[in-house]
Parts: sequence; C-alpha cells; structure tokens
Amino acid sequence: MFYCPTRIIFADDAIQKAKDKIAVLGKKALLVSGEKSAKQSGALSDLITVLNELEIHYVLFDRIKENPTLDSVMEGKQIFLQNNCDFVIGIGGGSPIDAAKAISLAAANSLNRDEIYNIAAFKNVYPIMAIPLTAGTGSEATQYSVLSDPTHKKKAGLGSDLAFPALAAIDPKYTLTLTPKVTMHTALDALSHLLEGLYSNQRSPLVYPFIYKGIASIMKCLPRALSEPDNLAARKELMQSALYGGIVIAQGSTTLQHSIGYPLTSNYNIPHGLANAMVMEDIMELYYPAVSKELNDLFAYLNLSKDAFYAWLRALPFERKIELSDTFIEEAIPQVMGSRNMALNPLPVSEEHIRIIFEHIRKS
Repeated sequence: MFYCPTRIIFADDAIQKAKDKIAVLGKKALLVSGEKSAKQSGALSDLITVLNELEIHYVLFDRIKENPTLDSVMEGKQIFLQNNCDFVIGIGGGSPIDAAKAISLAAANSLNRDEIYNIAAFKNVYPIMAIPLTAGTGSEATQYSVLSDPTHKKKAGLGSDLAFPALAAIDPKYTLTLTPKVTMHTALDALSHLLEGLYSNQRSPLVYPFIYKGIASIMKCLPRALSEPDNLAARKELMQSALYGGIVIAQGSTTLQHSIGYPLTSNYNIPHGLANAMVMEDIMELYYPAVSKELNDLFAYLNLSKDAFYAWLRALPFERKIELSDTFIEEAIPQVMGSRNMALNPLPVSEEHIRIIFEHIRKS
C-alpha cells in the first residue's frame, strides 16, 4: 500500500513555480511560522511576492515555537476564523507545518483544546500548503502533526489523511541559513524516519528505494554540509532525503525510536532530532534480531557493516548523555509504553527495555 496525495514541487524557486497551484487553494491565507526562520531564509518574502501577484490576501501568525503547543494551535484557529481565512500555509521546520495542519483541522471541525487528538472528530479540513525550511521532519509529505501539552508535560502525535498538505513547495536554498546544530539535528531526524521505515511492522518494500537512497545521501552529505555550510548541492541532497523520510513514515509510521524521544523533548527541551539520535544505536541493537535481514540488506547497499555505521554516527558531534532523574524515568516509561507508535515495533518491547535505554543515555 502506498498513499501520498500531496502535490510536491521540489525545485529552485519552488514557490514561484507553484504559483498556479497556490492560486486555486483559496482567497485568504493564514501564514503559520516561527518568529525568525521564515524571514531569515527569504521564504516569507518569496511567498508574499507570489501571494501579491495572485491578489491573495493573507494574515501572518508567526508565534510558533519549537514543539508547538495545543494553546498555540487554539490561538491560530481563532486568528484563522476571525480573519475569514480559507487556507493555511505552514512555513518552517516541522513545528510550523505541524501547527498549520492542526490549525486547519481545528478550524474546519470547530475543535476545542481537548479535542485535538480526537481523530474521530475530523470530518473536514481547509487546504494546507507546506514550505519546509529544514531538511528534517518531512512533514510536508505526511499526515501527522506532533504537538506538545505543557500542562501535562506530554508530547504526542495525531494522524489523519485529511492532514496531508495539498501542496508542498521545497527549495533547498532556504536551508542555507540553518546553524550547524540545526542542520545536524534535523538530518538525524530524517535518518531516524528512514530507519524506522525498516523497523515498523507496517514496513513496505515499495519505499525501500527511498530508504536506501536517503540514508546513503545523509551519510555522504551531512558531514559535508557541516564543514561547508554554503554547499547547496549537499543541502539539496539532505532536503531530498528528508522528503524521502516523510514519504516513508507516511506509509509505515514510527516506532519506539520516536516514542522514547517525546518525553526527553517535553521534559528537558531536547531537540527532537537529537533525542532520536541519542537512542539510535540502542534502538538498532534492540531491533536487530527482528529486522536483521532488512538491516543487512541496507548495509549491503551502503557497502558497510553495522559497526561501520555506528562509527559514522559516533563521529558526529552531538551530545550522547543527559542528566535524567529517577522520577523522570519512572514517569516517562508508562508514557512511552502508552504511545500509539509502540504498536508498530518489530518485536515486543517491555518497560525494562525502555528503562535500560534511558539508563544508557543517563549521565553517571
């Protein structure tokens, strides 16, 4: 099974090339972004130019933080409705795009804060456009929106086919302004998505070519982008790999790899991609008996061993350890066990497995 209804325009000057497709989305757009990245990258200016050419009115909602909250979604919903908008454009990394999806669903279905995760209540959606500014989440090609609830220190995702963007305009030049840390963390998020395409018990060989090519490109181009931040060719390959990762998880979703990272982000503000990277080796070791063929085929394609993959990962300059309290671990374990992603693990995962992984990344 394969389903990806998003029209994807991956090109230089992608927003301008998407002009005819934007024209049919609506007459007034809510632009959803963070405070800085949409402006700094040049994407907001490019978008406004096209909207003005099309005589499409817009309202800017630029208060989305990393790990968008239910409250920010509710705020966006009110702005959308008060201004009589009829479509949404998410501009940024996964956070603004995920928020745009949730705002559209909340507005179209008159949802309150407590109903955001009630997928049964999703009957309608306003058209969604995605303009990614990072090479990470692949949210421009998925039906998922991951949101945070600060009140309960919880981060969780929702998934609905209605949340697929109608249109995605992807231009690698917008990633040239990313810091080295964001470049690395987002690429590691994309790498996690691609690996989980092999881990998920809903894995589909239809997407294996995306997985193989995406992982090979990240391994080749991430070190290059870190050492040569202006290397547009490397940025393009990373952006393409992130798109592949989104397409992959849209088919098979994610697993413990993501579930265990959510409480790290909610409680310690660990960037999502970094949280995935911190547990990546442990997850691969845990899963290997169940997916050894899939991983061995991947390593054969990459022409390296599992140990060589670990060596490449260990050479990247990211934090591996964090100070975790006993209370956090005991409270996080049932949260991880209750995550919807856990139904997709390739083998049974126990509370003890999760405890061991947390202990392994815990500073002694």
